[in-house]
Amino acid sequence: MEDLDTSRRRFLGTSALAAAGFVMARTPIFGAPAYIKKLGKPNSLFNGVQVGAITYSWRSLPGGAEDILKYCIETNISAIELMGPTGESFAGAPEAPPRPNLAPGPDGKRPEMTDEQKAIQKEYATKMAEWRAKVSMDKFVQLRKMYNDAGVSIYGFKPNALGEKNTDAEVDYAFRAAKALGANQANVELPNDPAQTKRLGDIAAKNKVYCGYHGHTQQTPTWWDTALSQSKYNAMNFDMGHYVAAGFDPFPLIEAKHDHIVSMHVKDRKNKEHGGANVVWGQGDTPIVAVLEMMRAKKYKFPATIELEYEIPAGSDALKETAKCVEFARKALGA
Repeated sequence: MEDLDTSRRRFLGTSALAAAGFVMARTPIFGAPAYIKKLGKPNSLFNGVQVGAITYSWRSLPGGAEDILKYCIETNISAIELMGPTGESFAGAPEAPPRPNLAPGPDGKRPEMTDEQKAIQKEYATKMAEWRAKVSMDKFVQLRKMYNDAGVSIYGFKPNALGEKNTDAEVDYAFRAAKALGANQANVELPNDPAQTKRLGDIAAKNKVYCGYHGHTQQTPTWWDTALSQSKYNAMNFDMGHYVAAGFDPFPLIEAKHDHIVSMHVKDRKNKEHGGANVVWGQGDTPIVAVLEMMRAKKYKFPATIELEYEIPAGSDALKETAKCVEFARKALGA
C-alpha cells in the first residue's frame, strides 16, 4: 500500500506539471524549454494593444527556439517578431560558420573580410539558398504549435532571405515560413532600389503575407511611399524610436499611415536636437506613453514591439530590462 500511495503521489505531481504544459526532467525534452520559472502562460495584450518583442532584444543570450520561448514566459511576452536564425536552426538549416570580427578599429573603419572569409561566407550562402528552396514547412508549423501551446504567438519573422542577392525561391520561402509560423509579415530593412521592393511586394502578394519594411534614422514621412504604391502587401515595420532620433514627430505619420503599419518597434531615444541616444524607457524624447494611449483609443491593431537597444545597466540583464519595458507599457495602457 505504501508503494501504491507513493506511485499515486508521483503520478499526480507529474500530471499537474504536464497539464501546465511541461514535465520537468533531468534530461531536457526536445521541443520544450529545459527550465521555466513560471508555468503560467504570459499575457502582454493590454487593453486591446498587443505589446510584443523582437527576439533581437535577447541577442546577448542563447538563441535556440526553446531558449526564446523561456524568455517570453519569464518576461510576460505573449507575442513576438522572431529573428530568422532561431526559426531556421529549429527547422534544420545548415550551421552558420563563425562570423568574422569586423568591429571598427581605432580609426573608426571596419576591416575588409579576407578572401578566405569571403569564400566561406559565399559557400554558406549557397548552402542556405539550396536549403531554403527545398525545406518542408513542417518544422515551422511544429515551432508555431510549441509556442502557441505555451501562450506565445509569432506575428513577424525576420530571416536574412529578403535581400537583393537572395533568389526568388529564397524570398518565396521567407513568406511561406512566416505563414507557417502564424505570422502575417516577413520583415526586412527597406531596400534603396525600387525594383527590389517591387520584387518583394509581388512575391509577398502571391503568399498573402506582408513585407514589413524597417528603417533607422533614414526614415522620413515619405520614405515608404514608393514601396507602398507598388503593392498592397508592401507595408511598414515602423521604428518610432529611430524616427524621433531622426528629428520627426511620430504622431502625424502613425495617424496618416496606420493602415500600412504591420508592426511598430518601440524604444526610447533622445531626439535629434538632444543627440539621439538610446536610453532607458522614460528617460528619452520618444512619446511612448502617448502613442500607446493613442493605439488604445483608436483601436489600432498593429503590435507595439519592444526592441531592447539601450545599454543594460550594471547588475541587470536583457530579461530583466525587457520585463521592465513590458511593465512600463502595461502601466501606460492602464492594464
